Amino acid sequence: MKKIGRLERPDNNGSAQMFQNPVLERLSRTHISIPIIMFLVIGSVSFYYGLTTTTIPVLIGLIVVLIGLLAFTLVEYLMHKYFFHMVPNTKLKDKLQYSVHGVHHDYPKDKDRLAMPPFISGLYACIFYFVFTFIMGDYAFYFLPGFLIGYALYLGVHYVVHAFQPPKNFLKILWVNHAIHHYKNPDVAFGVSSPLWDVILGTMPKKDK
Repeated sequence: MKKIGRLERPDNNGSAQMFQNPVLERLSRTHISIPIIMFLVIGSVSFYYGLTTTTIPVLIGLIVVLIGLLAFTLVEYLMHKYFFHMVPNTKLKDKLQYSVHGVHHDYPKDKDRLAMPPFISGLYACIFYFVFTFIMGDYAFYFLPGFLIGYALYLGVHYVVHAFQPPKNFLKILWVNHAIHHYKNPDVAFGVSSPLWDVILGTMPKKDK
């Protein structure tokens, strides 16, 4: 057993079986490219509709895209910290926490479970669209692409930090932070695609003296 922060995790590079039913088990897995392509396609269609069906100036639309991207980095951080790492103090929370994230900490090199299955990813995109439209009207056509670009970047970064060795450049910090989160202290480094909110909210890993 390896000790990771305050949690005990198995030293296992394999894969967990989540369902006894072989169909459900297969549906619980996905290649990382599928949700990334889905989000980029949906984001592109939304951006096109923003250009062709609204009177919002393109420059304003692009600014809203950037705001959507920044908003995703905050949502990513908050979801990772408060939902994925919720305290499993009931049986329901324990099962939910393990299903959505605990299994990933137990088997961090299982590449087929680094993203939600396609039907769940598609459901997320639909929910995002309706929520954003309800809140901001036509601006959602631009906010949604930024948000989904952020989601796609998160999935891509999360995949490469688990699948490849760290590069010898400024991006190495993403590999280092995520390794610390997985193998040393799960209570720091919640930002995967960016350390921005870890810096702002004080959860950056402390440097060894």
